Amino acid sequence: MEIFNEIISEINWEEILKILIRLTFIFFITGFLIFFAKKLLKRIEKQLLKRSEKEGEPPSESQKRVETIIRLLNQAFILTIVVIGIMIAINELGIEIGPLIAGAGIVGLAIGFGAQNLVRDIISGLFIILENQVRVGDVAIINGTGGLVEKIKFRTIVLRDLSGIVHVFPNGTITTLSNMTNEWSAYVFEIGVAYKENTDNVIEIMKKVGKEIMAEPELKSIILEEPEIFGVDKLDNSSVVIKGRIKTKPISQWRVGREYLRRIKLAFDENNIEIPFPHRKIYFEEDNKYAKLAMMDKDNRK
Repeated sequence: MEIFNEIISEINWEEILKILIRLTFIFFITGFLIFFAKKLLKRIEKQLLKRSEKEGEPPSESQKRVETIIRLLNQAFILTIVVIGIMIAINELGIEIGPLIAGAGIVGLAIGFGAQNLVRDIISGLFIILENQVRVGDVAIINGTGGLVEKIKFRTIVLRDLSGIVHVFPNGTITTLSNMTNEWSAYVFEIGVAYKENTDNVIEIMKKVGKEIMAEPELKSIILEEPEIFGVDKLDNSSVVIKGRIKTKPISQWRVGREYLRRIKLAFDENNIEIPFPHRKIYFEEDNKYAKLAMMDKDNRK
């Protein structure tokens, strides 16, 4: 008990109180800087959106691009402020941060040699963001895998496909990136009709259906142009294929395309236009004169 009292008596409570006050002040300033950084980024976000609107960029596109940039800046600012705050707090506790920084530099150098892929991912991620190649909310095909872009980080891009499966791609491993929803999208269709049909008449019906969906209140706001009918694209085994395209706002092409195909089916039924399916003829040996001649020739040779 006496030893404990001696230890207590030797403690400089005044100095400890000063350190606690300084640490509280440091943590308060750190929290304030984080709050201030978030407010500043919000203001920057509004300014960027206004600038994009003046330049004529679609609101949905500018919103996705700006949100991606602001999210990454927010992560970088918070990490920087927290690290600086921790270093200052360690210094206030009387621990020399010089040797720590030097030691961290040596360790960082050693790690750097073994973390080349990490550095490559971060650098690639910066270029993806700066060049505005893809944004959160886009539908993209990365290395052959398609899905909705849910997250873009300095090191990875996260996709979720139609089945709900999440795919994570390190930025440095991305060899092919196809953005399906950059500024505008398109639904490309190929519709086959029977050879007996008049293709000019079929194309007129398809154009009529296109004008009908353009007049729909729910669809006209997301369709950018009247559907284009390119004409006869190929002569298939059992059908004449007519190709076309509908330009829409980003991510709306599938909704518009499904409705267009539904109406095409109804219009074709109404006008008795046949949508063919593959046919195959089967010849039975007893009804096939060529098979009979082959059998007779075989018997004569015997």
